[in-house]
Amino acid sequence: MKKKVVVQLPRQANPQELRLRYAEELEALDSVAEIVEVDGSTEESFIEGAQDADALLTSWGINITRKIIESLDKCVVIGVGSVGVDMVDVDAATENGIVVTNTPDIFIEEVADHAMALLLGSYRQLKIQDNFIQNGKWYRGRPSLSEFPRLIGQTLGVLAYGNVAKATVRRAKAFGMNVIAYDPYISEIKMTSDGVEPVSFDELLARSDYLSLHCLLNEETRHIMNADAFKQMKETAYLINTCRGGVVDEKALIEALQNKEIAGAGLDVLEQEPVDMENPLLSMENVILTPHVASATSRMRPETRRRAAREIALALRGKWPMSPVNPTVMPKVDLERWQPYPMDRGPNR
Repeated sequence: MKKKVVVQLPRQANPQELRLRYAEELEALDSVAEIVEVDGSTEESFIEGAQDADALLTSWGINITRKIIESLDKCVVIGVGSVGVDMVDVDAATENGIVVTNTPDIFIEEVADHAMALLLGSYRQLKIQDNFIQNGKWYRGRPSLSEFPRLIGQTLGVLAYGNVAKATVRRAKAFGMNVIAYDPYISEIKMTSDGVEPVSFDELLARSDYLSLHCLLNEETRHIMNADAFKQMKETAYLINTCRGGVVDEKALIEALQNKEIAGAGLDVLEQEPVDMENPLLSMENVILTPHVASATSRMRPETRRRAAREIALALRGKWPMSPVNPTVMPKVDLERWQPYPMDRGPNR
């Protein structure tokens, strides 16, 4: 008998039959499980349809809360189709003997490209320069840029030194930037072997000309970029964020920009998404915004769906998945350890 994998019912009507809609997931799951769509408009409706699930498959659109997790009778694994797993109560899953997996290596290059695009767009004042053109101020462009140093020799600071950060660093070095990084869960030897100088958090803030954020969102990192942090940064520094909006205290960022405590920002993520159209960031010429699209390419979504489903298929076959974010759950589950932990860093969430 096939296992039951629950997904959230699409919010928009989709005329395709289920096997077409989940063709990528079924490449891995078809031989071991069936996919069942469940109404996720409320916790109660989701629980009603998911409580007998063997696995949950999710990315965005619903938070897998403690209440949902504690209602699951026989769930083995929750597969998340993204790097961040902040939409799942991982601690509750661990307490209840449920493995949580993510997709940590699918769209690394895409996000690094986007981080570098935001950095370069900020450096060359692309939004400001475009506004000069649009408003008939052609001759304002060159004097505006002439006030700033060239990029080569500038310092890129990296908060967290995971996969995306490493890929971003490779790009920055090609532009001649010096790189410093803060990550208490990474060996200094790993950083220095990549030509990156390990520093403290305070030093990261004080020395960075461009500060690129690459940490996961958790209790340790929520609002790590707050009013005190911005006051430690250079007035000429730019903030680049392609990880999670909650890492930045947005109110403090707005005040720092208004008070000229930092020079500008390039943001792919915000605390509230979609953005409130009254958000002051929208009207700032020194802020470049994109709508949480850093990972988006033609490959990203299909491959993420395949990878998340492969993780679930492994667990449903009794095997330890490739990218667990809560490996401490291992003593509580009856899964065969067929490979070592894939991580070369600390907590994967």
